[in-house]
Amino acid sequence: MSFSRTYSIRITRAFLALSLVLLFGTISGRAIYAEDLTRTDFVLGTVCTIRLIDGGNANTLSEAFARLRSIEDHMSANKDGTEIAQINANAGKEPVKVSEDTFYVITKALEYARLTNGAFDPSVGPLVRLWNIGNGGEKVPPEREILAAKALVGWQQVVMDAATRKVFLKKPGMRLDLGAIAKGYAADEVAKILIAHKVKAAVVDLGGNVLVFGSKKDKSPWRVGIQNPESARGEYLGIATGAQMTVVTSGVYERYFIQDGKRYHHILSTETGWPVDNGLVSVSIISKSSIDADALSTSLFILGIEKGMALLKNFPDTYAVFIDKDKKVYLSPGASKVFTLQEKNYHLAEK
Repeated sequence: MSFSRTYSIRITRAFLALSLVLLFGTISGRAIYAEDLTRTDFVLGTVCTIRLIDGGNANTLSEAFARLRSIEDHMSANKDGTEIAQINANAGKEPVKVSEDTFYVITKALEYARLTNGAFDPSVGPLVRLWNIGNGGEKVPPEREILAAKALVGWQQVVMDAATRKVFLKKPGMRLDLGAIAKGYAADEVAKILIAHKVKAAVVDLGGNVLVFGSKKDKSPWRVGIQNPESARGEYLGIATGAQMTVVTSGVYERYFIQDGKRYHHILSTETGWPVDNGLVSVSIISKSSIDADALSTSLFILGIEKGMALLKNFPDTYAVFIDKDKKVYLSPGASKVFTLQEKNYHLAEK
C-alpha cells in the first residue's frame, strides 16, 4: 500500500509482471517487431514499462512518463514535499490545499472506504509505516505499537472540502497512503495520453498493474497472464483474454518477510492491525477502469471471497479471480468468459 519499497523487491515484482504480460508475444499475438517503441523507467516506486505497438512516438512516451512522475510527486507518502506528505505533516493542525489529481484520488479512495466499511482505508498509513514491509529490516511490531497505530486509522476522520480543494486529517499522527489506488489512476491517465496521441495499441505495465490499450492490427484479443502465487519466476496460472482491459493483482507474494517461520505480507487489516489472514493468497481484477481494479484487488483480498463477491455486484463488466492457499480458484460471475485456468496444480472451485 505504499510507493516505498526496497529496490530489489520493486525490480523483481515488475520483472515478473512484465514477463507475465509479454508471454513472448502473447499480448500482441506475435513477437516484438522492430517498430515497437518501448520505454522502461523507475517511477511510482517500481519499474514501469510502456510499449507502443501501433502508433505514437518518442514524444508520446516522454509525456506519459512525465505524467507518471507528476502523479508520484503529488501522491507519494514517502517523498518529502509531496501533497500527501504535507497533509500527513499537518495532521491535527490545519487543512492542506491539493491539486485536482490528489483531491480526486483521495475522494475515490474514501468512496471505497465507505463501500467496504473501512476494509479499504487510505488512512492506513500509520500501520503501513509501523510494519514497514518491503523496506528492509522488517520485524513483527510489539502489540502495543500495533494498537496505537490502529487507533490512528479511520477514514471518517479525513475531511474533504471540495470548494477549496483542501484535505484535513483530524487526529495528530494520522497518515494517508494512496499506494493501493494511485497506480490505477496513473494507468488511466496514461491511457488518456495514448488517446490524445492517436495510439491504436499499447501495453502499459506499472509494476504489475497492467493495462492493454486499444486493439491490435490483426484484431486478435489481448492475452494477459495472471501470476502463479507460488512461482518466483513469473510463471502464470491462467490467462485473461479480451478487448481493451486492465488486470491488477494483489497477493501475499508481492511484499513480505518471514519471522520465526511465518510469512507476514503487506496487505494489512485495519480491523486487527495485522496482515490479513483469511486463506487467500491473491486476488486479480479484470476491468476497464484501472483505478477501480487497483482499489478492488486490495478491497476484495481484505474482504475475502464471500463479501468480495457481494461487493463486486456493484461493478458491471468487472471480474475477479480469487486464489486460496489450498490452490483453489474462485471466479466471480461471468469471469469464466475472460479467464482460463491453465496451471494443472490449481483447480476451479465453487463458492
